[in-house]
Amino acid sequence: MLPGTKHSALIVIDMQNGFCNKGGSCDRIGLPVERLAPAVEPCRRLVAAARSAGVPIIFTRYVYRADFRDGGLLVEELMPALREHNALVVGSEDAAIVPALTPQPGDYVLDKNRPSSFYGTPLESWLKGLGTQELVVCGVTTNCCVETTVRDASQRDIRTFVVEDATAEFDEERHNVALRSMGMLFAHTTRVADVEKAWGTAS
Repeated sequence: MLPGTKHSALIVIDMQNGFCNKGGSCDRIGLPVERLAPAVEPCRRLVAAARSAGVPIIFTRYVYRADFRDGGLLVEELMPALREHNALVVGSEDAAIVPALTPQPGDYVLDKNRPSSFYGTPLESWLKGLGTQELVVCGVTTNCCVETTVRDASQRDIRTFVVEDATAEFDEERHNVALRSMGMLFAHTTRVADVEKAWGTAS
């Protein structure tokens, strides 16, 4: 099964400087951002395909207040290095979408402070307003924000497609396990070339 164009939307999850670029906050924390950077070009291809096919595009940004009071347990207990390295502060260059994927007028940009793109955000109402029945998902990281969003979409009975080669994780084993988990119960897995073909934009 492949996504159509009439009732689809593309969601590009957290492709931000802080996650993907050398010198960004995740790099300063000591995470291997070089393992996320390869997702940029596949995501760019999906965005280009969506634009050509008239499919709505939603970009998410994982952001925090400057005082990190919205960070919850993740910042307070599980990964305090996020605060120590001033990670993903709203309005900062660190929190911005990578230049290769800069949103364009007409795109949707969704800020969130939890892994799920649905939690505490207007995403569900946006999708309803767009008439979305199928959600194509790409971005980072596979086992965290991508998987959490996919599970939440599935629980809302939105047919979801995870684009395997347009996702990435800091650890290859976690990446592979997450894809298998999503593909078992929560989503269809596919690849960039298949989506391009389904949307009539393959070269």
